[in-house]
Amino acid sequence: MSFRLRLRRWLRVLLWLMALWLVFCVCLMAWVYAYGRAGRPQPADVIIVLGAGLRADGSPGFALTRRAEHAADLWRQGYAPRLICTGAQAYRRPRSEAAACAEILRRQGVPETAIVLETRSRSTQENALYARQVMQSQGWQTAIIVTDSYHLFRAHLIFQREGLTFSESGVPPERVRDPFFYAHSLAREVVALHWLLFVWLFNLSVTYVPLI
Repeated sequence: MSFRLRLRRWLRVLLWLMALWLVFCVCLMAWVYAYGRAGRPQPADVIIVLGAGLRADGSPGFALTRRAEHAADLWRQGYAPRLICTGAQAYRRPRSEAAACAEILRRQGVPETAIVLETRSRSTQENALYARQVMQSQGWQTAIIVTDSYHLFRAHLIFQREGLTFSESGVPPERVRDPFFYAHSLAREVVALHWLLFVWLFNLSVTYVPLI
């Protein structure tokens, strides 16, 4: 068999593999979307609000605002008496994501005494790690995870691996103002899930990678 013929066969196999991978990515994106819409909160000891980025002046961005407001809705409905705001202070930001989250909660009528700040986490993996430590220190057994719906499936995998007992509630996609941003976020989640699988397969200790 000539080299050129072997090369064509290998290219054909490679193209088929790429096509299968693209189909898998589309199916995974659809699953992430459907999973995010299906979250059902259950009464718990605490609501955990996953952090999101701040603007340069330290004001909360749209993602953190809608997550905190959604958590406040759950608190008003009596799902849990306390909330944990997660998120560290990013580079060149005047305060932590957790502090900005707490500000939104207070504006929504949540008393200061019901809010606990976790200000060390820089990623979803660290959200889970440090929130678990806060829960253990307070003797809390159950939680509700609050984040954007596109982020809920990955958050579920990570918090489950940390051994927490929790239910979930995703911010409805309709509250995301820009549909193109939502589609971009779904695609980003597919990339992040690939990275998460890689980290777990090779048992890496990495818990934070910028932009993921």
